[in-house]
Amino acid sequence: MKKHLVKFILSALFIAVSSVVFAQDPPPPPGGGHGQSGNQTPGGAAPIGSGVALLVGMAAAYGAKKVWDARKKLTD
Repeated sequence: MKKHLVKFILSALFIAVSSVVFAQDPPPPPGGGHGQSGNQTPGGAAPIGSGVALLVGMAAAYGAKKVWDARKKLTD
């Protein structure tokens, strides 16, 4: 019974907090004179390709380790 009460209180707390928490406002648009046009998105255009490749590589390594450990556990 106590576990259910704790789960209920935590759930109610998360719901209450999520209704009053807001995200930050977006940054102001860049000023003119720095080689940027007015149609460009705020924050510039940072490449994310290498970050995605790193994330996929780490996920593959983690999956391979889990498979290795599972096979090793079956043979022992």
